[in-house]
Amino acid sequence: MKPVVALVGRANVGKSTLFNRMTQSRDAIVADFAGLTRDRHYGNAKQGKHEFIVIDTGGFEPDADTGIYQEMAKQTRQAVAEADVVIFVVDARAGLSSQDHDIAKFLRRLGKPTVLSANKAEGMTDGTRLAEFFELGLGEVNGVSAAHGQGIRSLVEEALGLLNLPDVDDVDIVEEQGVIKLAVAGRPNVGKSTLINTWLGEERLVAFDLPGTTRDAITVPFERDGQRFELIDTAGLRRKGKVFEAIEKFSVVKTLQAIESANVVLLLLDATQGVTDQDAHIAGYALESGRAMVVAVNKWDAIDSYQRDQLQRSIEIRLSFLKFANLHMISATRRQGLGPVWASIVQAYKAANCKMSTPVLTRLLLEAVQFQAPQRAGMYRPKPRYAHQGGMNPPVIIVHGNSLEHVTDSYRRFLEGRFRKEFNLVGTPMRIEMKTSHNPFSDKAKD
Repeated sequence: MKPVVALVGRANVGKSTLFNRMTQSRDAIVADFAGLTRDRHYGNAKQGKHEFIVIDTGGFEPDADTGIYQEMAKQTRQAVAEADVVIFVVDARAGLSSQDHDIAKFLRRLGKPTVLSANKAEGMTDGTRLAEFFELGLGEVNGVSAAHGQGIRSLVEEALGLLNLPDVDDVDIVEEQGVIKLAVAGRPNVGKSTLINTWLGEERLVAFDLPGTTRDAITVPFERDGQRFELIDTAGLRRKGKVFEAIEKFSVVKTLQAIESANVVLLLLDATQGVTDQDAHIAGYALESGRAMVVAVNKWDAIDSYQRDQLQRSIEIRLSFLKFANLHMISATRRQGLGPVWASIVQAYKAANCKMSTPVLTRLLLEAVQFQAPQRAGMYRPKPRYAHQGGMNPPVIIVHGNSLEHVTDSYRRFLEGRFRKEFNLVGTPMRIEMKTSHNPFSDKAKD
């Protein structure tokens, strides 16, 4: 699973600017005054061949006991607990402060791998201005400039180097055949723990513990109707003696890591609360990751007919990008509607790993073009010629032809509908790539 790096420091030292630089985004709001970031902010980053998750935090006051600063300190402590390594950011121009000493004391006491970074160090070539930060007792000081992108690569390399990550080329990615990795994802208190315990206890699933990774990600293998599954823990599933104890609270990091590791994601919604922004964000992350999906609405028995109609409309609008996924109404406590969910999970897995032959894909493409040709763009009309499969999980179809860069999104959806219907691709996203053939005479025409 992806390692996790947390950015920690007092207010206005440039943590959000560093976050944006590391993730190559502008997701974190940046301004020149203190206290702008309050909640934890997560983003994906990549250094060389290694991918990792970055957490941006607000200004940290370890001893804060009142108001918003206490809540911000709580958020930062949670981020540090989730992280594999911490980057402690200080301000090279403002110098050392008593608050920096308090944060360093907290990090030393915690014992988490920590890298010290002095931000805003542009122009400090001799390094004498950074010498005072050795007082913090956290080792070497890395002078960086997040605003100018100086020293970021070496900083990240040092942070990831503390984790002894295996070389990507040396990682054995061979998976056991026939085992479906399933992640149950959703907000806290939607009933993930109840659903998991129902599966394990009431449906007589064969279950046992597997050793977790260094980040303590627990997996639970079980079998149902001859099909083997591997449940990836997002609900804080732990073994206590011989009894599985499901803890409802879970971290965002655990969910993101579980989605990355899964073949199929079961998105669990709460019927009593409707579809929230967090539900849409989790679904969007799973879609971007190319994971097969099944949507289940828990606590369906707790709402009346009017609320059910409203909820179904809300799902159609807010989760319209998941039209390819099967939707189920269930009650985990009453064990209602769980059988069809398992059937959809297996169907989604098979669809994500479907093999599509080139002759059939080409035939479907030409039939679609004959039924409805792509729209002309100026003097160009796209001319698709043939198609072949470019990958699985999710399925990737590559279409070759002339002037395909002018193919509209609506025509892509038209082709996707044709391919989905022919191969019964339910529960998996699909990607269609257009590749325009090179005209060998175009260069000669220029001459």
